[in-house]
Amino acid sequence: MGLTKQYLRYTASALFGVIASQKGNIVYVTLRGEKGRYVAVPACEHVFIWDTRKGEKVLILQGLKQEVTSLCPSPDGLHLAVGYEDGSIRVFSLLSGEGNVTFNGHKAAVTTLQYDQLGGRLVSGSKDTDLIVWDVINESGLYRLRGHKDAVTQALFLREKNLLVTSGKDTLVKWWDLDTQHCFKTLVGHRTEVWGLAFVSQEKRLITGAADSELRVWNITYIQEATDPNEPESKKSKGSPAKAEKASEVDETSTLDEMPEERLLRCNKAGSIMRAGRDRVVTLATDRTGRILACHGTDSVLEVFCVLTEDEICKKMEKKMRKAKKKAKLKSEEAEEEPEGSIEMSLQEEIQRVTSIKASAKIKSFDLILSPKGELKATLLLQNNTIECYILNPSAQVPQVVRASKITIGGHRSDVRTLAFSSDNIAVLSAAAESVKIWNRSTLQCIRTMACEYALCSLFVPGDRQVIIGTKTGKLQMYDLASGSLLETLAAHDGALWSISLSPDQRGFVTGGADKCVKFWDFELVKDENGTHKRLSVKQTRILQLDEDVLCVRYSPNQKLLAISLLDCTVKIFYTDTLKFFLSLYGHKLPVLCMDISYDGALIATGSADRNVKIWGLDFGDCHRSLFAHDDSVMTLQFVHKSHLFFTAGKDHKIKQWDADKFEHIQTLEGHHQEVWCLALSPSGDYIVSSSHDKSLRLWERTREPLILEEEREMQREAEYEESVAKEEQPVVAGETQGETGLAGKKTIETVKAAERIMEAIELYREETAKLKEHQAICKAAGKEVPLPVNPILQAYGNISPSAYVLEVFKKVKSSELEESLLVLPFSYVPDLLVLFNEHIQRGSEVELLCRALLFLLRIHFGRITSNQLLVTVIESLKKTTISKVSEVRNVLGFNMAGLQFLKREIEAKDEVTFFADATDHFEEKRRKRKKKEKLVLTMV
Repeated sequence: MGLTKQYLRYTASALFGVIASQKGNIVYVTLRGEKGRYVAVPACEHVFIWDTRKGEKVLILQGLKQEVTSLCPSPDGLHLAVGYEDGSIRVFSLLSGEGNVTFNGHKAAVTTLQYDQLGGRLVSGSKDTDLIVWDVINESGLYRLRGHKDAVTQALFLREKNLLVTSGKDTLVKWWDLDTQHCFKTLVGHRTEVWGLAFVSQEKRLITGAADSELRVWNITYIQEATDPNEPESKKSKGSPAKAEKASEVDETSTLDEMPEERLLRCNKAGSIMRAGRDRVVTLATDRTGRILACHGTDSVLEVFCVLTEDEICKKMEKKMRKAKKKAKLKSEEAEEEPEGSIEMSLQEEIQRVTSIKASAKIKSFDLILSPKGELKATLLLQNNTIECYILNPSAQVPQVVRASKITIGGHRSDVRTLAFSSDNIAVLSAAAESVKIWNRSTLQCIRTMACEYALCSLFVPGDRQVIIGTKTGKLQMYDLASGSLLETLAAHDGALWSISLSPDQRGFVTGGADKCVKFWDFELVKDENGTHKRLSVKQTRILQLDEDVLCVRYSPNQKLLAISLLDCTVKIFYTDTLKFFLSLYGHKLPVLCMDISYDGALIATGSADRNVKIWGLDFGDCHRSLFAHDDSVMTLQFVHKSHLFFTAGKDHKIKQWDADKFEHIQTLEGHHQEVWCLALSPSGDYIVSSSHDKSLRLWERTREPLILEEEREMQREAEYEESVAKEEQPVVAGETQGETGLAGKKTIETVKAAERIMEAIELYREETAKLKEHQAICKAAGKEVPLPVNPILQAYGNISPSAYVLEVFKKVKSSELEESLLVLPFSYVPDLLVLFNEHIQRGSEVELLCRALLFLLRIHFGRITSNQLLVTVIESLKKTTISKVSEVRNVLGFNMAGLQFLKREIEAKDEVTFFADATDHFEEKRRKRKKKEKLVLTMV
């Protein structure tokens, strides 16, 4: 059976118009060996890397579907960890721009990401209240930490100790010991959500930001572990006598017995620093050195503080002492013996306010970098789709804040409310509350930016040299594209000008507004006041007065009829020439926000705030079909040129294509993360541009790939099933209770598929083993070698053995999904796996991977494995082989480490020799020159 009707698939072609999304955070990244020049920002589902000096986009890290919510660069500057709305994390290489590692563990959006000092571990916090520590090198999850009762807002590793500090919206700050994986201390000094954490003064101070104008400062005292009596004593510093130290030790041991949770550290409140802002802290962070602290609230001010070092504090104290002594001397001669301890540094003196940076709009996040010269660079991600970079010198007496750069050209400051295509399909117009932009469709570059009032509708004047904008105040603004100038502004309507429609004869247009009027306009050439040339203008020809606000107007293609949508939920159709009433289309429960008439004038489709689309015949005004189109208001509707197919877009973030003859939903274009406001189809029908509340513009392109409805429905069902798998109850480990820690991964469709691949491989191994036994029996009976039929799968892998095939399948399971795949694997496959593991470990192949899988299987099936008599011999054999093989691997690693360290020392020694040789040559050269100079002077004399 042939295809009765062929549709062509539209696919996402590009994302533009967005500079940075507000959901994630901005970070400095090292690219091409330069620090402080490039910034990474979330851009819907992608990550854009901008060059702040040139204002250019240098790299795009491609995402999949979900919005980016968190970014964190690795300490070595080579990778960037990206957290997404669905809880997944991807680690991208900044050299290649590819995301090689994916972690799935959270059920909700990732709110914070942080690397440890070496970059080997990554901690992620989420809205699902869990924390997960990931092993970046092994590409797997280590463990999950549960304890917070609300979304985690920040997580920080300590540099020296194996500890983690986290804050949450549950008002708590928790300290975790990662050796034992439990929470050993909870700070409960906050009355509101804790939004930020930062360490200063070499991790001896913790600063927390909450929902008030106080930054709370906590002193951290690390309790020394009990010293070994045989250990030699460390040298005492001059100022600290041994007696005082012993006394403090006795004091510590006595308090330790009372407070068992204080075995690792003490955390006491030292005081507060007041912010200028009255609202909650949005971001609180330090630069990489911990010297500069900055924070901002929901306003446009970034407050910058400088944390003094110990040396600076000592100098200040000495200064204070001298001043105090002078004062005392002046007062009386006896006061010289005043105790020195009475003078103390206040917290405000130790953490000094440097300055405030005033941005041009509300700040969403920031990042700092302090150059070795002492210059501070701050980059701010603003709410209005802008990035700003500032430079200041914090050590100056009066720090001057200088705005170094601003990235604005690539997008609008507010949502785009109207779009239009030029007649040649090349230029795209987008207009928002503050500007009109013209884009080149093929390069996606912004060609023109022109200031305008709040735009609601737009069109290209025939000839594509001018554009007309209808505004919220009821004005018509006409712009010349060649010069980018405003030609004229006309007061067209008393209320908002909601809709504009070009007449099919291209001689004029019609506008409808909130003043209950429809006005007809003609293009005309008028003499320019400034010059001798004539320029284009418009004049009003007729007015049609109505009883309700006009929301949308459309001409029929033959220009005989004019359709007008009114606030009373009806669509009235009038004859264009006489303005006599022809039809009324009623049936929508809420106002019709958009409509369009097909190319042949046979059909009119209307989209309403009641979420329905109705298709009507334009000859009698009969409703052919009512379609439930979107889960929220239908915002825009447009027919494809020369067809009865049309597109709708709604507040449910979706764009849908429909067939008006068969009343079928053809395809859904998903990509926008928030309400879609408008879309425009190119005159050829090959391109669609759509705009959304997520500040993005998206280009969709018609491909030559045919779209079959049954296949489309099947794909939709599969996608729904895959989503439901992730939402199912997570499998549990038998005998383990739900405690503070848990497995890092989660059940996803990938882990289920990996488990199925393992099961298929084991079944193939069983079949092939049985076949081999049969073959041996046949050979024995025949008394000669009979050819063995080879399995095509094993042949494809290069005639490997069935057991080697199982190992190949294991190697292909992603490291981060291994545990979860084994967790959903039925126990009936485990005995075969143990036998295979034994075989491969004895050979010494993939020891590390197989030991990891083996130990996990023993953990989850401990009871059933130990009670199975048939597995006793296998387990005994495994016990011997694993211990010997693991120690072999450890020895190899140790040898390699020692070899590398030896080579490193050799290279360093060589470098030192060459350095000294260069220095000697340089010195000799200088001496020769000096002698020459002296000789010259002597000869002159």
